[in-house]
Amino acid sequence: MKIAIVGGGISGLATAFYIKKGNPQAQITLFEKEERVGGKMMTKNVDGFLFEEGSNGFLSNKPDTLNLAKESGAEELLLSSSDDARIRFIYKDALHVLPESPSAFLKTPLLSIFGKLRVAAEVFIPAKKDDSDETLQSFGYRRVGKEMTNTFLDPMVAGIFASTPDKISVNSAFPAVVKLEKEYGGLFKGMLKKKKKEAGPGGKLMSFRGGVGTFIDLLANSLEIGIKTNMPINYIEKIDDKYLLHAENFEEEFNKVILSTPAYESAKILNRVDSEFSVLLHDIEYSPISVVGLGYNKLDNDLKGFGLLTTSSSKKDILGVLWDSSIFTDRAPVYKKSLRVMIGGQRDPSLALKSDEELKEIAIKGVKETMGISKLPDTIYVKKWERGIPNYRLGHLERMDKLFKKLKNYNGLYLNSNAYFGVSLNDCVKNSKEVAKEVLEDIRA
Repeated sequence: MKIAIVGGGISGLATAFYIKKGNPQAQITLFEKEERVGGKMMTKNVDGFLFEEGSNGFLSNKPDTLNLAKESGAEELLLSSSDDARIRFIYKDALHVLPESPSAFLKTPLLSIFGKLRVAAEVFIPAKKDDSDETLQSFGYRRVGKEMTNTFLDPMVAGIFASTPDKISVNSAFPAVVKLEKEYGGLFKGMLKKKKKEAGPGGKLMSFRGGVGTFIDLLANSLEIGIKTNMPINYIEKIDDKYLLHAENFEEEFNKVILSTPAYESAKILNRVDSEFSVLLHDIEYSPISVVGLGYNKLDNDLKGFGLLTTSSSKKDILGVLWDSSIFTDRAPVYKKSLRVMIGGQRDPSLALKSDEELKEIAIKGVKETMGISKLPDTIYVKKWERGIPNYRLGHLERMDKLFKKLKNYNGLYLNSNAYFGVSLNDCVKNSKEVAKEVLEDIRA
């Protein structure tokens, strides 16, 4: 039984890990088009500063990544965020602490008294009567009001998806929130009832010593499989009950193929299997985003906190700033400090695609305007993602239902990436474990 995994990001690696765990005899070959595996989970060391090109970690309130780290022998790499990382900021007209308690919410200047009263009235808002999809903006306006949505939900969705409330489906991006309304009649009612049921602490942000790249390297090295880097798969053909993979000067047949590539790459690879796959996969939108890392040999700002997110109404060219060296202690050399600035997204896609020099200027200007830091950084690193984070538009779940129903017609073919059912690291690992389980069941059938 020969198994091919196309795409060596966390989804591909985790899938390989769990297939091997369930069937040590499985013959797996993983194909990665770049010279190293990991996808967007890459850590760049620049002058001793560790800059993440993508995600910097995961929340421990879900077990998926934590378990994978332990099972793969990476437990000693686990790194917990500092206590200061609980403190978060929103930049609206100035920098404000994100309220963490009901009393802090009542005192915050981020909302007017009318905005706060509208939030309090959420308990009286009737639940939506149907299951139709709606944008996060529509959901927010309906349940907690415009002011709360534009001040809190707007920067939140920029921080997670690099999107905006009017361009993302709440049903696809935040299913747990929709579930609260459906099961309990409202958000506050649901949160109170769930709190009574679920004892125990909330999650904490976790990462890995030396950055997420160290975990990727350990995970890849722990896999007893064939890994072919610098090997982009151009297309697949279905021949009887097998799949023929084509690359430059290479072709090979496999019984099972798991595509852990971005949707737009999977669209190209599957075009000769079924052109309708290409149509459905090309329809999945991605948000462009650029990350600018700033390293300071000396900085007076104590950077006590996780970082800041801006609101659309602030009219700033940056989505937010992560205070990396305050979140994880090893991200900057001793006595030095580092930040990562996020630019672009659905708020202004064109900004993410500007030249490196322009992005550096935007980042420096952004931290000056939001944090008052006028000192120039000693180290700068720029990473551009033309197609960064999947943007689950309105109707995403309906399109995924159609896509995966069609996939069932092709025995031995599987899709698994962050384009479908969750973009977080925990989501990717959870989905990979489920795909691996499906593959193993199919092998045994």
